[in-house]
Amino acid sequence: MTQLNATLISVEEAKALLKDRSDQINERFPQLKRQGKYILPDYRLTRKREAFKIRKHTFLARHARSYVAFDSENGQTLWMHNFSSLTEALFWLDTGLKPGDTDSSSSYKQWKIKHEDDILQLKDILRSRSKKNKTLATNANKK
Repeated sequence: MTQLNATLISVEEAKALLKDRSDQINERFPQLKRQGKYILPDYRLTRKREAFKIRKHTFLARHARSYVAFDSENGQTLWMHNFSSLTEALFWLDTGLKPGDTDSSSSYKQWKIKHEDDILQLKDILRSRSKKNKTLATNANKK
């Protein structure tokens, strides 16, 4: 198991997080059903304002080689960001900083070296998921 508390999730789980957040947006003290740090691979968040609506709505759009990081560890707020690499998403979930931020005692490069094994382990999990999905798709096409 990795030192980092990030869990890879599916699209359905990410949509459930977004729905839970939107259902409780007007609550004074929201209590989210799922707490933790999550990463959704191959998607990005988009926001658009529907006609005659005041609130902007958040959607998930398929986007290869991108990652959405969700942080709901405090149980009341769901923080979300798009990232172009898994390492950047993990850095944000672990430290709360983006790679370009300079107001920390440790830099992105130092953090990356320190957590290299954890990052590689999550990348291996992603590769195995991808291979499994490809084999399922080819078997379905052969039938």
